Amino acid sequence: MMYIPKYFKVTNAEEIWNFVQENSFGTVVTTEQGKPIATHLPLGFNKKDDHYYITGHFAYGNPQWRTFEACEDVLVMFQGPHAYISSSWYSRENVPTWNYQAVHMYGKASMLEKDELAEELTIMLEKYEKHRDNPVLWDKLSPKLLESELKGIVGFKIKVEDIQAAYKLSQNRNETDYMNVIEQLQNEENPNAKQMAELMEDKLKKQI
Repeated sequence: MMYIPKYFKVTNAEEIWNFVQENSFGTVVTTEQGKPIATHLPLGFNKKDDHYYITGHFAYGNPQWRTFEACEDVLVMFQGPHAYISSSWYSRENVPTWNYQAVHMYGKASMLEKDELAEELTIMLEKYEKHRDNPVLWDKLSPKLLESELKGIVGFKIKVEDIQAAYKLSQNRNETDYMNVIEQLQNEENPNAKQMAELMEDKLKKQI
């Protein structure tokens, strides 16, 4: 369970769904005999009727996929930009903090059949290759190579049953502090800080 102060809680499902698709390299967490296991993976997403699904694949040699059957709740974590916020940027004395975006999704996992896995990989290749000058797409690869690759991986889907999302973007600060935080982040050399500044600016524009 993620602790989320009320200022930072996000409940708009469509907004969250867009966020995870833009930040689709996630962390899949399960447990084995009480010990947490995690794998970092590129993930896919689809919606059928009113249900959301996360799809992906493990290397066959990764033992985590074998924990799915016994694991009631699989946790998948996604993270967006994050940045240190100095309290020297506020008009009144305060303590430093950290701004971030994070989404936790929980659900029950099941394994994909071979044809479902092929479909998942086809969609993933299209997403990351289609715009390139010489795209490597599923139907351009040799059947022999594809057959060999499919033997080495295990596909899965997770039916999302609970979503917890936190966007900590200085929403609890007054307008003067908020604008100054953006300005100061833009002056930082860290690319994450610049991303956070851009994100905070976008949020402000949407409110106007």
